[in-house]
Amino acid sequence: MGKNLGKRIVIIVSLSLALVIAAGGFYSYKIYSKMFFPNVSLGDKEHAYIYIPTGSTYAAVISIIEESGYVTSIESFKWAASRMGYPYSVKSGRYKLANGTNNKDLVSILRAGLQTPVRVTFTGFRTPQQLAQLIANQIEVDSTEIANAFTDNEIPSQYGFNQQTFIAMFIPNTYEFFWNTNAKGFFDRMKREYENFWTDEKEQKAQDIGLSRVKVSTLASIVEEETIKADERQRVAGVYINRLKRGIPLQADPTIKYAMGNFTIRRILTKHLSIDSPYNTYKYRGLPPGPINSPSISSINAVLNYESHKYLYFCAKPDYSGYHAFAKTLSEHNKNAREYQRFLNKERIYR
Repeated sequence: MGKNLGKRIVIIVSLSLALVIAAGGFYSYKIYSKMFFPNVSLGDKEHAYIYIPTGSTYAAVISIIEESGYVTSIESFKWAASRMGYPYSVKSGRYKLANGTNNKDLVSILRAGLQTPVRVTFTGFRTPQQLAQLIANQIEVDSTEIANAFTDNEIPSQYGFNQQTFIAMFIPNTYEFFWNTNAKGFFDRMKREYENFWTDEKEQKAQDIGLSRVKVSTLASIVEEETIKADERQRVAGVYINRLKRGIPLQADPTIKYAMGNFTIRRILTKHLSIDSPYNTYKYRGLPPGPINSPSISSINAVLNYESHKYLYFCAKPDYSGYHAFAKTLSEHNKNAREYQRFLNKERIYR
């Protein structure tokens, strides 16, 4: 009997140990699966993004993830997030999700704030409001905060500009930003890019012309409005350089449109030329107080590398080509202008 009892005890103990080991193994497997099994499903897509706004709480993040539909098991994600301390380390931003990502990697990315930058592009804008909207459509920043900076006396001066010249700091191009960049961060970055753009070579070319950086941008903004043809910009710039050197008023129609606040006007009339504005280059000699738009790099380079010639006038060609007829004398220019005016009348373009 003693031997049989001993055997039974051994069997019972062995079975108990086996059950404990099995239970432990099962528990370990559950933990492992919650942490390391794929939990991001994007269907046919390899990548997707989630956006966590500035100031978001952990509860808000869970709602964002749930609504995205990218995480298969939200409960296992919450379990992993809790054990990795993520509820106390929420960071805003734009985060890239890869198909098949597990909870451990996903939480690690979010907790560390490992954002994927946004490629922000802005070109072809005339006003601060347009710039603000372009930027706000691509990153989290408030468009009103950007637009208001241009009417602020202090902010432009912090970067070495004033209200009229601040727009020159924003060189149209494509830049990488973190999605949650705020207005100050945006301005700081643009200032750095502005300084990088103005190399020693460009500075020297501007000095050789007798223009500051801002004045180059101001003239480039007029060139930008005058012609859509990149291969004509250096010649147009040369006309204005010639007029500046001779003290002749620029008489640039785009500055009249800017002064009137209306770039949709297709025909500048005599009555428009009487507007009293420092941007009226028919009334006031020299360059206006600041750029009338944010000129492209192409237009800035056209000014810095202007074509040397003797033209003092130019007028749009009467053929819808977008090109201009250039003239050295007023009589020649008046002839070109009359031809263009007849063309406008024929096309019934009166304003």
